[in-house]
Amino acid sequence: MLFGGIAGIGLLFASVAVASLVMGGDEPEEQLREVCESPGEDDEDCDEPTSSSRPRSGSPSGSPSGSPTPTPTKSPKPTATKAVVLPTKVPTVAPTAVPITAPPPPPPPGPSPNAYRIAPYLSDSYLGSIGSVIEFAVMPGSPNTGIVASQNGKIYKVSLDGSGSPQLWGDISSKLTAGGEEGLLSVAFSPGFASNGRVFVYYTKGSPAPNILARYSGNSSGLNNNSESILLSIPDFAANHNGGHIAFDSAGYLYLSTGDGGGGGDPQENGQNLTTLLGKVLRLDVSGSGYTIPAGNPFNDGGGPIREEIFAYGFRNPWRMTIDPATDQIWLGDVGQGTWEEVNQVVVGGNYGWDCYEGNHDFELSGCANTGYRAPRQEYDHSFGQAVTGGVIYRGGSLPELQGWYLYGDFYSGHLWAVNAAGSGGSVHLTQMPSGPSSFTLLPDGEVAIVSYESGIFRLTR
Repeated sequence: MLFGGIAGIGLLFASVAVASLVMGGDEPEEQLREVCESPGEDDEDCDEPTSSSRPRSGSPSGSPSGSPTPTPTKSPKPTATKAVVLPTKVPTVAPTAVPITAPPPPPPPGPSPNAYRIAPYLSDSYLGSIGSVIEFAVMPGSPNTGIVASQNGKIYKVSLDGSGSPQLWGDISSKLTAGGEEGLLSVAFSPGFASNGRVFVYYTKGSPAPNILARYSGNSSGLNNNSESILLSIPDFAANHNGGHIAFDSAGYLYLSTGDGGGGGDPQENGQNLTTLLGKVLRLDVSGSGYTIPAGNPFNDGGGPIREEIFAYGFRNPWRMTIDPATDQIWLGDVGQGTWEEVNQVVVGGNYGWDCYEGNHDFELSGCANTGYRAPRQEYDHSFGQAVTGGVIYRGGSLPELQGWYLYGDFYSGHLWAVNAAGSGGSVHLTQMPSGPSSFTLLPDGEVAIVSYESGIFRLTR
């Protein structure tokens, strides 16, 4: 099971109704099988952080510059004066009509707390024996077709309208070791899949062994299981904290989120180490046969030892990342150590603090700088959940009050929240799932599909 020990913790959160809150969370490591079995779980040897605030990066400021005041000049006196004869009647001039511009309509109000529910989209009975679902993606060029990926390495083709039955589309199970936090962790279509047939996968090869980013070829009928081309092989030292998720931006660049490599408390200090690809968000140009470094990557200076693939850093175990198609904003959920779960908006060159900070709170400050860290957009403690699952920005029409809000949830408690992606307010609690989300997907109409690890795929509704 992806997050071990679900039956053991129970749903302690069944009646929580949280309205507009800023939250945080504990992730008991004893819930994990052996070495933290789930992509979102923590380790038994977690240190308890202290409770002080993270220094935040400053924002540029300035004041507008004024225009210089001209020096008045004197007018020459007239050399002669004449009598002025006024007309006996002053003509009436009609005033010029000023066009009235209607004010823009006010934005719709935000979501109301606890006003939503989930409804089946692709039910558990439709998916049948497919379990351990970690990814649901729509196939480019086939708007009624998607794929459902299992952690065991098998990928099934499904109809978005629920017609027919799932069909095995690809199988890379022989390439990987599945269980706990290992296995197939992400599948993504190239934006040009309809013409180039490219599919990208991220998986763990062994226990432990390198984490692999690979490209395959395929079409709507199936994946060529023998077409693997490995793009990245990332050395790892433990079975847990592998991340990770693949996403594409509007320019066609591939982003990959990776975990810090495992253990408890980042024992190898990978989150802040720019010479390793662990604990990072990477950005790659995969348009050729291998990959190249995009010019805008923050450490793209043509020399070492800093890895030029790095886009942002300071992550512990980012589980599910999204790139908003409307804005190219990058968001992810980063699973906490023992107390705080966090949601981040990721920017180029950003340092998100792990393992100096867990959320906004001190964790291990030895050797850390005093400034330069980006605070999370939102955090919650473990009274609300134990493993954040990053979501997507809602772009649908059926719930207009959620337009532009980032939806996310907790794998253990099943709580779902939303936060305004363009604002600065707190989270709004939406509803609670009986089985927590393992992933979120933006559908072609902008609505959100919520993936349960074992119980089917759902949509958010009122």
